[in-house]
Amino acid sequence: MSDYRGRFVWHELLTTDPKSAGAFFSKIVGWKTQPWDEGRYTLFVSGKRQDAGLMALPEEVRAMGGAPSWLTYVGTNNVDETARLATSLGATVKKGPEDIPNVGRYAVVEDPQGAVFGIYKSNQAPGSDAPPALGQFSWHELATTDAKAAFDFYRRLFGWVETSAMDMGPMGVYQMFGQSKDRPLGGFFNKPKEMPGAPAWLPYIRIPDAKKSAEAIAKAGAKVINGPMEVPGGDWIAQGLDPQGVMFAVHSVAAAAPVPAGATASAKPAATAAATKPAATSATTKPAAKKSVAKKARPAAVKKTVKKAAKKAAKKAKPAGKTKTKKAAKKKTASKGKKKRR
Repeated sequence: MSDYRGRFVWHELLTTDPKSAGAFFSKIVGWKTQPWDEGRYTLFVSGKRQDAGLMALPEEVRAMGGAPSWLTYVGTNNVDETARLATSLGATVKKGPEDIPNVGRYAVVEDPQGAVFGIYKSNQAPGSDAPPALGQFSWHELATTDAKAAFDFYRRLFGWVETSAMDMGPMGVYQMFGQSKDRPLGGFFNKPKEMPGAPAWLPYIRIPDAKKSAEAIAKAGAKVINGPMEVPGGDWIAQGLDPQGVMFAVHSVAAAAPVPAGATASAKPAATAAATKPAATSATTKPAAKKSVAKKARPAAVKKTVKKAAKKAAKKAKPAGKTKTKKAAKKKTASKGKKKRR
């Protein structure tokens, strides 16, 4: 099991209409809603598993200019120490540290570039490191104004490491990260000028089929703003705005198949990277296809030489028994001819 520090441990939807939002995500993701804390908070659940939280946007958050959004919490072994460290690194503590009776301790922080996130220490033991199941959050993406500086901040705060990177051309580099080199959790990128809003974290919810989910999103009165689209590695994603205007994203995993060495990281959502590449030139091109193209592209002279060599080799390869039988048959026919003339 990996360290609790640096894990994405909880996700919370702050909205202007919890009832409507609950019905929408239940329809799109398959979650059920369950009241908690005497109805002041709602849980999104899958069976007995608690996947996320839902609550009305607090008045104090509205007063500070906060908008409806998904709030992503990262695990820490000591909320107070992490909050102090974040402040020393140029961040602002927006709320807490504060206890949730019998549950844990948390704080809400705004990073130096303006993205808001939570830090959390549960009273319970850390969960499993198994790959995210349907209804859980499978990828975390930070769109920011200075990806390099942002990554340095989070590296020092949570111990994250760079895993791999993807060049997006004019949009710069999509830097992936994780708790270790072999376990990517998400990506950082510099948001384009045309992308509205302040820097923000976008968590992706794993669902069975992003294409079908995109259709359901539109039918449910929400808006698909990007996708559905295939990303390098064969996974599919879609990004949308729910009926209250909160941005969210869904992610479906490609069917299991052998992955070429070095291509592991590209099997994760990287929406902005995929958007800059035409389908024909994406990283999903398989080696077998390239081999087939190379074979068809042989010059005519080479084809002729190969054909000639193959014919020669086939002639040499004739079984000795057949050659001998053919000669014997010819000799026998000639002998019969002589007898007939006599």
